[in-house]
Amino acid sequence: MKKGLSFLAIFILLISCNNDRYEPISDDNPQVLLNIPSGFPELNNSVNSNKPTKYGVELGEKLFNEKRLSADNTISCSSCHIQGNSFADHNAQGIGIQNRVGLRNVPAIQNMLFMKFYNWDGNILELEKQPLVPIITHEEMGSSILEVIGKIRDDMMYKDLFRKAFGDEAITAERIYKSIAQYEYTLISANSKYDKVKRKEGESFTENEALGYQTFQQKCAGCHNTELFTDQSFRNIGFPVNPDTNEAGRGRVTGIPADYMSFRVPSLRNVEYTAPYGSYGQFPTLRAVLDYFDKGVLSADNLDPVFKNNGNRIPLSEQEKTNLILFMKTLSDREFVKK
Repeated sequence: MKKGLSFLAIFILLISCNNDRYEPISDDNPQVLLNIPSGFPELNNSVNSNKPTKYGVELGEKLFNEKRLSADNTISCSSCHIQGNSFADHNAQGIGIQNRVGLRNVPAIQNMLFMKFYNWDGNILELEKQPLVPIITHEEMGSSILEVIGKIRDDMMYKDLFRKAFGDEAITAERIYKSIAQYEYTLISANSKYDKVKRKEGESFTENEALGYQTFQQKCAGCHNTELFTDQSFRNIGFPVNPDTNEAGRGRVTGIPADYMSFRVPSLRNVEYTAPYGSYGQFPTLRAVLDYFDKGVLSADNLDPVFKNNGNRIPLSEQEKTNLILFMKTLSDREFVKK
């Protein structure tokens, strides 16, 4: 039954979001200038057809914090995507209305405009198609887009913002999705100590941070590369398997056995703030992750070659682990998380 509902949800999502009709834009609604960091990957193509505007972003931020998106008016996007956690949260698995527990750990929302895929299994390719998922998912908001529209359509503040953002007061599903995406496109994190060192802005690594960076380049950068610190690939790295029978990782999307329990490589930017780690929060700390890599991961037919060709492990000394964590903390953007 759950699988049937999942397919229905995806079908509804695709229908509701494949409407590319023209949206009028108010003349007094300038585009937001995005500060694109040097060396970052190309933008997702959907950004070009939904460029953030002054009022589109303002509307999107309001909707992002709107609890009426949930069935019982208790959960907003920001309830799980907390700025202090780099717009992730501190739970092993997402917690929705009525304390319903989700399938996976809440992913961070940062640098979304550079991503090719969204969610742990990459089932979303355009950010504008993402907002409906939590709204209709039973374990998250448990609502419907029609119910959401019914709740806010007579709200004068929303009417005013929709008019300013799109030229008239019509509140539609497409406009809701577009404005939330516009807000999320502005969430760019590129001002960590690492960035300042690279830009030669007066910062420098400590000896241990520099040693950690060397170890990182030798043993981690194959997957956590580019300025996003992820190659955006899907890999089975032998983490403990989620006991929920609905989980199959990337295999849930492709149906290919070789993708079973493969997940999108997460960005390590702001990783200091996004514990616990893993697709369902298997590890409470970064040290626990590194200890697991060192001791050996679970075998699998599709285990990533990084592990399979090295005895199912990434050997690390205790000092290397300490230095790696110190380096990863240089990826913390305190301005972004407001700390």
